[in-house]
Amino acid sequence: MIKKLMLIVATGWLVSCTSTNDELIVTDNPEIGVTIPENFPELNTAVYNNMPTEHGVALGKQLFFDKRFSTDNTISCASCHIQSNAFADANTQAIGVEGRVGLRNVPPIQNLAFMNFYNWDGSKLQLEKQSLVPIITHEEMDSSILEVIGKLSEDALYTLLFSNAYGDSEITPERIYNSIAQYEYTLVSANSTYDKVQRGEGISFTESEARGYNTFQQKCVSCHSTALFTDQSFRNIGFPINTSVDEAGRARVTGNMNDYMSFRVPTLRNIAYTAPYGSFGQFATLKEVLDYLDEGVLYADNLDPILKDNNNRIPLTETEKSDLIAFMNTLSDTNFITAD
Repeated sequence: MIKKLMLIVATGWLVSCTSTNDELIVTDNPEIGVTIPENFPELNTAVYNNMPTEHGVALGKQLFFDKRFSTDNTISCASCHIQSNAFADANTQAIGVEGRVGLRNVPPIQNLAFMNFYNWDGSKLQLEKQSLVPIITHEEMDSSILEVIGKLSEDALYTLLFSNAYGDSEITPERIYNSIAQYEYTLVSANSTYDKVQRGEGISFTESEARGYNTFQQKCVSCHSTALFTDQSFRNIGFPINTSVDEAGRARVTGNMNDYMSFRVPTLRNIAYTAPYGSFGQFATLKEVLDYLDEGVLYADNLDPILKDNNNRIPLTETEKSDLIAFMNTLSDTNFITAD
């Protein structure tokens, strides 16, 4: 059963008063909560301090699609996080202002309310602290939050949107970050063929999908566990290395070389829409990923034990690869990528 966290009593924001009788005009801004599908993990605790509201989400969505966040007004959050790609994109690495190439592949934005870490290296623990990163990064938006606020302050639409969401028209960094996070918290994907099979909605896997699911349980679930299809751990699985001097994986955050080139295990939900794959788009297709794991990965002292203890590979037959891809395609949520 799908449940929602809801606020029972709507919050009233004072918007304005009339000049004749000082009658208050109040806009309700009820919490709309976060949809929590059955068997999903607990919410990130930060969500409880920034629960989505009707007008907060509307503001956050408007901000998400606003290109004025970039220094030259050409790049918005939605420029890289494209809904039809499960809010990822089709580039090997992020493309920012003036065509600048970022360090890593754009991760999808889905089910973020349930994640404990954000970014490939887990550098942020709260979604509200993540959105500043692309704003100030040279290869992405190359702007500043003060520059963004200056632009938004000139738009009368934002006077209304901020007033509806926060009770007055003041535009602050915290309100921007919170509103974007509120919108992203509502991006919940849990209506794939796999989900419908699990819920017993009258459909079943094909023979190939069922075999793939069985192979997945044997050879993949150690990392891609839970209803999110990621255990949210950081692992070095021996993928080809991005030779940029700025790259060190999780070690960029911890300073611990035992974390060198370890990355957060990606979710497999909607994976059919998020090619290419890997921290910097090393693989064009899922077949390439499985071939690489089968043929043998790069050795490293901190290579994940699952691989190290098995001659640095996950052996797969061609039939198993085909069936695994068939199963992973059942994780596609067409409603999620097409919803308004």
